[in-house]
Amino acid sequence: MTRFRYYVAASVDGYIADEHESLDWLTPFEEAEGVEPAMNEFFEQVGAVVMGAATYTWLLAHSPVWPYAEMPAWVFTHRELPTVPDADITFVRGEPSEWAPDIADAAGDKDVWVMGGGSLAGQMIEAGHVDQLVLTTVPVILGGGRRLFATRGHIALERTGSRAFGSGVVEDSYDVVKPPADDSTH
Repeated sequence: MTRFRYYVAASVDGYIADEHESLDWLTPFEEAEGVEPAMNEFFEQVGAVVMGAATYTWLLAHSPVWPYAEMPAWVFTHRELPTVPDADITFVRGEPSEWAPDIADAAGDKDVWVMGGGSLAGQMIEAGHVDQLVLTTVPVILGGGRRLFATRGHIALERTGSRAFGSGVVEDSYDVVKPPADDSTH
């Protein structure tokens, strides 16, 4: 069964990008022992990727080639964005709930990577469309920037795993606890 997984790296104080939209703070930790094999293990399980417009435009500005040419990508946006020739990118507007079935279908028998950013991840988790959070915590404090999540409610998580990598990097896995279905008969 296809799972929606928010796989993300954040600072100790919960930011995924600094105040200048930069990930330069993350670069020194990409080479930490164990990080690359863990990332490769995750990517092998992914059949589609979903992101917000800010993440998409950041990728276009910082990647010389589209990094997800091997899989369908879905971009939630409220504006027109440039396209990438020969890439399987679907631009959508609306609520995550209306597109989640199509995104899951695009992933085939693999999982969906909820890439981010924090606003889209928050919308998706509040709508019940994030099954797992895989959070890699990097030992830096940014003091501001893009938050890990933008949510308005309480979301319960159940910790399912943890592993330490080199340079103080830690990966924690959590299942999102879904509220029980309403059994009331009125």
